[in-house]
Amino acid sequence: MLMELDNEEVVIVKWTEEAQAELQKIPAFVRDMAVKAVESEVTARGDDTVTAEDLRRSREKYIAFAEDKPGQKKKTRIAVVRCETVSEVCPGVACMAAFNRRQQYFKSYGDEAEIIGFFTCGGCPGRRVSRLMDSLKKHKLDVVHLSSCMGLSDNYIPCPHYEEIRKSIENKGIKVVDGTHH
Repeated sequence: MLMELDNEEVVIVKWTEEAQAELQKIPAFVRDMAVKAVESEVTARGDDTVTAEDLRRSREKYIAFAEDKPGQKKKTRIAVVRCETVSEVCPGVACMAAFNRRQQYFKSYGDEAEIIGFFTCGGCPGRRVSRLMDSLKKHKLDVVHLSSCMGLSDNYIPCPHYEEIRKSIENKGIKVVDGTHH
């Protein structure tokens, strides 16, 4: 593999067979980022060969914090989908405050709950939701909250694709909750 350094010098980085095998264990959607990160680490210390141990060190440095540890209490993993249009004027503070305080639609969650995704629908007709559900399922997503802004009719125009979005999530086997903070 090639890596371009700041001084425009191109360095060929070799990978051991074990490192290549270890790389295949990394989810495909983040594999390119993993390659860049580990090659950067290897070349920064003056080496030109990536080993399986290099990959393990990078995993520990960059993503181990997000993985479950043996014996750890099961977490409830939550994602919030919000309206693309409303996101232009709303930074999501009330959604996050309701979650952090376990209020409104987040009352039933304990301390083990965590938000692992907070994103917009991608615009009408909610084109981004299905792909992101597939990605989040790999991270053991349990429940999706459709943000309050998507269902309001007094301050904003209600989402014309609300039911389609809801059904697309449920069809992936994920629980849906209507609302966040209103």
